[in-house]
Amino acid sequence: MSSRVRSPSNVRVSARGLDAARAPLASQPSLAPIETTQSFKHKAYTALKNAIVAMDIYRNREDIRLDERKLAQDFGISRTPVREAMAQLESEGFVRMVPRRGIYVVRKTKREVIEMITAWAALESMAARLITQTATIEEIAPLRKMFATFKDGKARAHLDEYSEVNIEFHQSIIKLSGNRVLIDLAENLFTHMRMIRRKTIVEKDRVERSIRDHMNIIEALEARSTDRAEELVRDHALGLADHVAKFADYLD
Repeated sequence: MSSRVRSPSNVRVSARGLDAARAPLASQPSLAPIETTQSFKHKAYTALKNAIVAMDIYRNREDIRLDERKLAQDFGISRTPVREAMAQLESEGFVRMVPRRGIYVVRKTKREVIEMITAWAALESMAARLITQTATIEEIAPLRKMFATFKDGKARAHLDEYSEVNIEFHQSIIKLSGNRVLIDLAENLFTHMRMIRRKTIVEKDRVERSIRDHMNIIEALEARSTDRAEELVRDHALGLADHVAKFADYLD
């Protein structure tokens, strides 16, 4: 995958994190020392991936540079497992190693984001089809409960909370499909999607539209309306792609 490297901000990662008043948004992941119950490589990979996903990387345009030596020091391990974890994260499109310059967190281009959303639309719409055919009403019921606290315009007053529920909803659609291959295919793709969804949900009127779309999807799933559920989920995802194409100039 491609990425764009601008003038590095030479971010140094600290286990405690910098004071928010001194550091720009998304300037560094928040990390903690690694336990030794699993392999150092696996623990470093998991910790780094979770930290990167938790960052709001699309909110500012500065490049986020990771210091391999400092990461190893923060984790309390040697540089080798950190280097191995970075290599895996690079293969998954989360970081990019630039010779003689360092390691950077990847921000996707607008074209890449649209392509990811399009692929997600295919996976999630198939998941919706499978849900109508195999999921029980008890398994579908929690989807409706997710949005019970966001009626009557309350979502905009609690954007951060709604953003997380929105992400949980789409993850649940995939999981409820019961198709292990589909779930595995969607896992890393959604990790990238999670970061862009967090940014776009606050733009334009996407919150109100999101709630309407979700409730229509839930009703179609409950009614076992297979074709309608599949179409609604696909159109909802492609609506995000259209929004990115029209308004996400910050990706270029």
